[in-house]
Amino acid sequence: MSASAQAKLAVALDVEQLERAVDLARSLQHDVGCFKVGLELFSAYGPEAVRAIRPYGDIFLDVKLHDIPTTVGRATRQLAALGISLMTVHASGGPAMVAAAAEAFGTRGRVLAVTVLTSISAQDRERLGIPDHEDHVPDLAELATDHGASGIVCSVTEAPAVRARIGHRPLVVTPGIRPTGFGTDDHATATTPTAAIDAGSDLLVVGRPITQADDPRAAAQAIVAELDAI
Repeated sequence: MSASAQAKLAVALDVEQLERAVDLARSLQHDVGCFKVGLELFSAYGPEAVRAIRPYGDIFLDVKLHDIPTTVGRATRQLAALGISLMTVHASGGPAMVAAAAEAFGTRGRVLAVTVLTSISAQDRERLGIPDHEDHVPDLAELATDHGASGIVCSVTEAPAVRARIGHRPLVVTPGIRPTGFGTDDHATATTPTAAIDAGSDLLVVGRPITQADDPRAAAQAIVAELDAI
């Protein structure tokens, strides 16, 4: 496995118990690029979750901050002090909010702006009043990167348009990655690792296909081997 292929894989430690998350991180530390700590684990254990997992790899803290700029800036400063490498905010929070997060994080890591959640279907968008035209996600991506975000979180189907709009420098992160033969779970837009890279993704977020596998390490290695072969 090449280091470059390994660096493209983020494992979502979306489990209920911190002990289980730490066991997974310890097992996978030499096979993946980083570990995503999401709302479930962070809500249950707070900063302790980051501190317990951090010895085994870089932390991608996926808390999707969305509040007034001052609050988001102050919260980001506290989170950045934990030694995380990546964290998320909602691009829809607006340019001032994204800028506040980016300024508070500084050079310690990268702020990623979430565009539209991959669990939201076209029908959901209509009911929520979210524009369903092809420029909406690229517009959010451009707004966020113009105001300090170092990367974007979007679906694989939206990644080519996002990449075309923001260029090659910002990180494009795609969740909902499922190896061939694995279900989509609650992602309305899910796809394979190869398709994600072909679409312009830099970092692929994979959760249950690894964390719920009989052999999580073998599952991660299989995905990295697929990425290595591209």
